[in-house]
Amino acid sequence: MPAAIRTRQRRARLTWAQLAQVLGLGLAFAVTAVDPLMLSLNLTAVSHGLAVPSDKLGFLGGLATLVIAAAVLAIGNLGDRFGLKRLLLIGFALNVFAQLLGAVSPTYWFLLMARFLDGLALTALLGLSLALLRVAIPDEIRPIALGIFMATDAFLFGVTPLIGGQLVAAMGWRYLFLVTPLLALGGLVLTIRYVAEPPVRRGTGFDVLGVVLFGCALLCLVFGVGELQNGFTVHAWGPLLVAAVALILFVIQELRTPRPALDLSLFRVAPFVVAAVSALTLNFLSAGFSVVLSQFGGNVLNLSARAIGQLYLPGTLVLAAISVLTGRLIGRYGARPVLLVGLIVLTTAGMVQAATTTPTMAIWLLVLITWLGNLGCFLTSTPVSDIVMSHAPPEKAGAVTAVQPTFGMIGYAMGPTVYILLINLLFQRQWLADAESRALSAQQARHDVDAVTAAMANSPGNTGYNPNLVQQMQGLTLGVDYANAVRITMALVSLLPLVVILLTVVFVPRPRRREADRGAVR
Repeated sequence: MPAAIRTRQRRARLTWAQLAQVLGLGLAFAVTAVDPLMLSLNLTAVSHGLAVPSDKLGFLGGLATLVIAAAVLAIGNLGDRFGLKRLLLIGFALNVFAQLLGAVSPTYWFLLMARFLDGLALTALLGLSLALLRVAIPDEIRPIALGIFMATDAFLFGVTPLIGGQLVAAMGWRYLFLVTPLLALGGLVLTIRYVAEPPVRRGTGFDVLGVVLFGCALLCLVFGVGELQNGFTVHAWGPLLVAAVALILFVIQELRTPRPALDLSLFRVAPFVVAAVSALTLNFLSAGFSVVLSQFGGNVLNLSARAIGQLYLPGTLVLAAISVLTGRLIGRYGARPVLLVGLIVLTTAGMVQAATTTPTMAIWLLVLITWLGNLGCFLTSTPVSDIVMSHAPPEKAGAVTAVQPTFGMIGYAMGPTVYILLINLLFQRQWLADAESRALSAQQARHDVDAVTAAMANSPGNTGYNPNLVQQMQGLTLGVDYANAVRITMALVSLLPLVVILLTVVFVPRPRRREADRGAVR
């Protein structure tokens, strides 16, 4: 029997129509990663063009992601009820419209509105692309299709930051918003032509209260954590308290309603829980790392947006090839070993940065760290998707597969906030210790740090952070202090994938011989 199954595995191939389906849905999934990444890497240019206050930049960069995290549960349920393909096509069209609005934005508030609309579009693209892949592709070739699906994301994730940086440098920040509409139009055409609309569940209810409570809990959590850098004041603990209450009410609502937005019974299955936690972890690390690149690369290493975008390019084709290979390995050996390798690579990337970050670190080290981080993310996300899909019946594909992007977007929304919080707190400890060692008062050191911060904020896009500026005045070495803060932060966050590795070893069973072979043709 195993030999016969292996023979079927060798014969399993994607047809041209199925390949077109995977590429169209892969473009939808890739847009959700490329869109916020390019904005994050070019926030300095956007802020300079629209005179965005420095304290509003984080909210601008993360608004679309927050909308996704708060609404992705809803879109999965709505897709099952009104049509997965129909809502995905609306998402494509809305992304094009919102990006064009962003390109012509006259003010910060106008751009903020455009980003909110884009968040709704990205919610549909992220929440429904995996669901349609689940129902469109037969189980026996799903791992192969997943590999190509993730390879599309890997290739565009590596290429588009460079394209965006080049456009901003050559033509201005507005042209940044013309990249993803082209990708969305390509996905729209392929989806219309090759993806069929699966059956719709008629007459099912919709858990509006559950979705509202979940969104409220997440938004308050992110806002409260962000305010912690100003101390444990009412502005911090107030939203955190509201988040805790909303989360408790959400769980009660999901347990009592007959058609919950989030089926909590799924979390009785240990591998599903590990997959959800893995999705949260890899997105948390990815989003946080983009902040480190933007802040440390731009303000300490004085790298331009174009140079930072180029960090994602080396090894892009290798990442895409590995993503295709990952799908085949999952089909042959199961998700568990691939997931473990991905988590190990994520840990390695963080530890390498923790060990090598200095104000004068070589660019090739940043390239290596960026590549390792991206490799870990793609190696991890493919088995996570396979585990989640294996628990998603076709009639509930939208609701179940939405769990992965829900946890992923929680991590993506929390990543920048937590990284900035940690770096700021650790940076403060570093320059205070620096000042004490030089017999400077904390008040004088604070005055000098604020002076440098103000100089950086008032010259967006024109000057980088000069670590010698304050040194010439008082002898502080802020470049070293900031680098040390980044090093400690990266060491701390690298513990997260280690925890998930332990959970995977304990709770994700090693497939038996026959089960492993069967997994290759599911």
